[in-house]
Order: sequence, then C-alpha cells, then structure tokens
Amino acid sequence: MSNTRFDEGRLMQVLVSPIVSEKATMVAEKTNAVTFKVLQDATKPEIKAAVELLFNVQVKAVSVVNTKGKTKRFGRSVGRRDHVRKAYVTLQPGQELNLSGEAA
Repeated sequence: MSNTRFDEGRLMQVLVSPIVSEKATMVAEKTNAVTFKVLQDATKPEIKAAVELLFNVQVKAVSVVNTKGKTKRFGRSVGRRDHVRKAYVTLQPGQELNLSGEAA
C-alpha cells in the first residue's frame, strides 16, 4: 500500500462524509464506485490512500468534481452555500464498501 507517504492524521480528515443521493446510488450500482465529500485541498492520491486505510479495500481509480456553491437568499441578505469537492472512488472488481451501517 502507498500509505507511507501520507500523514495518517491528515488521511483521517480527508474524507468529510459519504454522499447518499439518487445519483450516487446509481453510480455505485453501475460502476462499483462510492461517492464522498472531501476536503477542498485533497488530492487524488490522498483520497485513494484515505479510503484504502479507513475501509480496507483496494481502489481502482478516483475522479474528482468541484461544485460551486449556489447563491441563496436569506430574507433580505444574499448568501452562498459552501463550495463542495466530491470524489467518486471506483473500487477494484470484487471489492465492496458498505456505508449503510448494517452488519453483512
């Protein structure tokens, strides 16, 4: 594994949360990929190392999408939601990652 190059404390913080949505579920079923919200400055190798370390699975590829935060109105003032960086982590064939919390 290539975890030796990265600080383990940093890897614990790279993955912010799993994204559970219709699109994420469709992608998971079609391509064996899991979607995570990650830190804004996280790199692909860091994300790969973090997923392999935390979930003990083999990662095939990592795709990253930066989404700009929408501008929203709160009464009189105009605000903006945070920018989001999403990582689509494709797992090796035969690998599985269970985020639902149910015991298999």
